[in-house]
Amino acid sequence: MKTVVFYFQVHQPYRMRNYHILDIGKNHSYFDDVQNIEIIKKVAGKCYLPANRMIAQLVRETKGKFRVSYSVSGVALEQMQKEVPEVIDSFRDLAQTGGVEFLAETYYHSLASVFSQAEFEDQVRRQMDTVQRLFNYKPYTFRNTELIYHDHLAWLAQNLGFKAVLTEGVDHLIGRDGACNMFKARHADVKVMCRNYRLSDDIAFRFSAHKWSEFPLFADKWASWVKHSPGPLVNIFIDYETFGEHHWESSGIFGFLKYMPEALLNTGEIEILTPGEAAQKYAPTAEISPPHWISWADTERDLSAWLGNDMQRDAMGKLYEMEGRIKAANDPGLLEDWRKLSTSDHYYYMSTKREGDAEVHTYFNPHLGPHFAYITMMRILNDVEERAKKN
Repeated sequence: MKTVVFYFQVHQPYRMRNYHILDIGKNHSYFDDVQNIEIIKKVAGKCYLPANRMIAQLVRETKGKFRVSYSVSGVALEQMQKEVPEVIDSFRDLAQTGGVEFLAETYYHSLASVFSQAEFEDQVRRQMDTVQRLFNYKPYTFRNTELIYHDHLAWLAQNLGFKAVLTEGVDHLIGRDGACNMFKARHADVKVMCRNYRLSDDIAFRFSAHKWSEFPLFADKWASWVKHSPGPLVNIFIDYETFGEHHWESSGIFGFLKYMPEALLNTGEIEILTPGEAAQKYAPTAEISPPHWISWADTERDLSAWLGNDMQRDAMGKLYEMEGRIKAANDPGLLEDWRKLSTSDHYYYMSTKREGDAEVHTYFNPHLGPHFAYITMMRILNDVEERAKKN
């Protein structure tokens, strides 16, 4: 029996406004409230609400045989509670089906795991507390921001009590078909589940690609690929906005979602489990130990999406360099602003990559270009630094 695992990432950042140099020292309003409200409402209507309704219905119709998992960033949950509380209600309904697992992650969708153990642990605990408060569910599986992983991450996850983490299936580490196996972290008692990026990206990226040789993609065709894929485990990890936002309703993506569980289960050779359930079922067959940090971002699948040029490294370095002073200031508002500025999207928008990766970096990008994103961030960080000095 082959096991399929579905995990959906749900995240929306607080996008920065066009912060002028003359604002430094005078104006501490850093985020574009109008744009952020517009986007969360737009994505809620196109994706979150219709997808949640459909998945809840599918779980119930299959009597729990269709099962999924979500990782929802804290900053996304904040915006949902304030602007589209009906989305929170729909996630509560999903939780009540008994077929959904909520994963833990960093509250601010940050790279704290790379730069600050203390901040990382604080963010994970806060996100877990929020999920438990909103959905009466305590996460027990961990998914780091953008599937970022290294031996150190496994150690951090173990310290927080997690037994399993999710990451990207990088060919040069695990081989072309390695994602079908359950792995063990080298220096921690943690199981590692790797994304099958080919089968995941058939849905996430290629579904609407009219020039793709397999277009159009139907549920039964995709299910046959899953059935005939190697190994016992197929991990499908994608952005939730795939449904309705990245691929509009007119593309047929909701029809694909509607018939996908039936197409998989009718093979008689496929079961669907959540990540935590699969981690409990499968023993590791190999060890994974990346020589550097990996992620699911861009063709390199490393940290270059956020730290690939001097602007990104300079901005991120300045942010974490002031962590001690920010926390010593004992100013909750200042700390909250600093943490919102740690969200990975801000540094993602500074990327200067070209071709296919560049197109992804411009999605919902509030800046005119990477250099404007960098200048805006540095102006805001200068203001944050001045505020810290006054405390």
